[in-house]
Amino acid sequence: MDAILCLEGVGKIFPGAVALSDVSLSIARGETHIILGENGAGKSTLIKLLAGIYQPDSGRIAFNGQPYQPKTPHDAQQSGIRIVHQELNLLPYLSIAENLMLESLPRRAFGIVNRKALNSRAVALLKEVGLDIDPRIRVEALGVAQMQLVEIAKALSYDSKLLVLDEPTATLTPPEIERLFSIIKRLKARGVTIIYISHRLHEVFEIGDRVTVLRNGRLVATRDLHGLTVPDLVRMMIGRDIADEYGFDASIVPGKVALSVANLKRDASTPDISFAVRHGEILGVAGLVGSGRTEAMRALFGADPKLDGVVEIDGKPVAVAAPKDAVRHGLSLLTEDRKGQGLLLDLAVDKNITITDLGKVSHNGLLNRRAEAAAANDLVGQLRVKASSIEQAVRNLSGGNQQKVVLAKWLFRGTSTLILDEPTRGVDIGARREIYQLLWMLAAQRKGIIMVSSDLPELMGMCHRIIVFSKNRIVGEVPRAEFDQERILSLAYQEYVRP
Repeated sequence: MDAILCLEGVGKIFPGAVALSDVSLSIARGETHIILGENGAGKSTLIKLLAGIYQPDSGRIAFNGQPYQPKTPHDAQQSGIRIVHQELNLLPYLSIAENLMLESLPRRAFGIVNRKALNSRAVALLKEVGLDIDPRIRVEALGVAQMQLVEIAKALSYDSKLLVLDEPTATLTPPEIERLFSIIKRLKARGVTIIYISHRLHEVFEIGDRVTVLRNGRLVATRDLHGLTVPDLVRMMIGRDIADEYGFDASIVPGKVALSVANLKRDASTPDISFAVRHGEILGVAGLVGSGRTEAMRALFGADPKLDGVVEIDGKPVAVAAPKDAVRHGLSLLTEDRKGQGLLLDLAVDKNITITDLGKVSHNGLLNRRAEAAAANDLVGQLRVKASSIEQAVRNLSGGNQQKVVLAKWLFRGTSTLILDEPTRGVDIGARREIYQLLWMLAAQRKGIIMVSSDLPELMGMCHRIIVFSKNRIVGEVPRAEFDQERILSLAYQEYVRP
C-alpha cells in the first residue's frame, strides 16, 4: 500500500484521562478513509494531532514519507493537510469572501485588496458547494448549516494533499449531502486523500473505502467497508448491538394544542407562517439549508425580531418580544449552535443547569449552594449525563453530554413546549438514542416538542407529523401514516422549482 499518512504507537494523555493509546494506522494515498467512534473515543484528539493543535506524547507520525511534527495549524496547512473541524472556525465579523480567501487575499498595487477579484473567486467557490448567497454578507448573519458549507468551500480553495472532514454533513439536508459527496469523489479522482468522520453511519458506505473504529482511545479495527453493514459498525463502535434507534412510542397520543402560531411574519420580505404543536406531540420541521426553518423558530422564541403574528400557549395569547418573555411563558429553545448559544463553556455543569432560574436555588438573593448541587445532581442522574462531577467544566464534556446539559437547564426552568434545532448534531449513535429516549419521556409528560432537523430519517423515525419549509414559507404538512422521504424532499424543493 502506498501510504500517505502513517501513525505508529501514537498516544496522548491529558490530566486524568488517556485520550489515545498505542494507535497505529496507515492511510492509503487517494483513499477516502472513514474514522468512527462514540463521543470520547479519541477521534477529535487524533484530528488535533494532525492539525498541529496537540503534539503526541508517544509514538511517531509520518506524512508523505517524512516525519510529521507540526507545532501549529499553520505548519499542518503548509505540509498539505487541511482540516474542516466540526466546531466551525470562521470569523463572524468578516464577509464570506474574506473568510474564504483570508490567507491569500487578491491585491492591487500597494497591497490594496482587489474586492472585485475577491468576490468573483468567492462566488465560484460557493457555487462548488451549492451555496447561492452574496459573498459580501458577514458570516455572523448565516445559519450553522450555511457556515458549514462556507467551511467546506474554504477548504477547497487550497491545494491540499490530505483533507480531513469532521462531521461535515451534521446540519446538511440530503441535496447538500449529495453535492458534498460529488465534491469528495472529484477530489479523490484528483488524488486527494480524504479522512472522513461522521456519526451518520448509513452515509459512509457511499463514499468510503476503508473504516477505522476507535473506542476509549484505542484502535478497535481497520476494515474494508465492502461487505460490512451498519449493525457491524455499531458493534465495533460500542461493543454491542443496538435496538430500534428511534423507539417511536405509538402509545403517546397528542392531546390539546400546546402552542399555536398564527401569521408569524419575520419581516416585510418574508411570507407569514402558521402552525401548531399539541401536548405530547413531536412535530418535525424539515427544509433545505436556508429555507427559513431555523429563522422562524428563533423569531417565535423572540431571539430574532418579528414584524407580526399571534402566539398562543394553551389557548391564551402571549406577547413574546424577547427570549425572556418566551421562557416566562414556558417556551424553551435548544439552539443548533449549542456551544456558541446554548452553553457557558467555561462554567461547571451545575452552573449551566441552574442559570435559567437562580431564584429556585437562592434565598434572599444569596445562592444556596447545597440546593443548587442537589438540583443539578438530580437532573444529571435523570438524564444520565456523563461527567466526572457537577463541577466539571461543560467545555470538557462530549457533544452528547453537552446536549443533555442544555436539555437539563430547560427542564430545571420548567417548560411546556420545547423547540429543538438539530438536537443530535455531532452526537454519536449511543448518545443520540439516549436523547431520543429523553424526548419520548418529555412527550409522555405531555410536553409539546418541535424538532427541527436536517436528518430526514431522524424526523421520520421520531415525529407524529412533519411540516416542510421552502423559501421561508410552510409548503406542506405530512402525517406519520404518509411519511415518504421523496415526498418530503419534493415539498422542500417546491419553491425552488416554481416557474
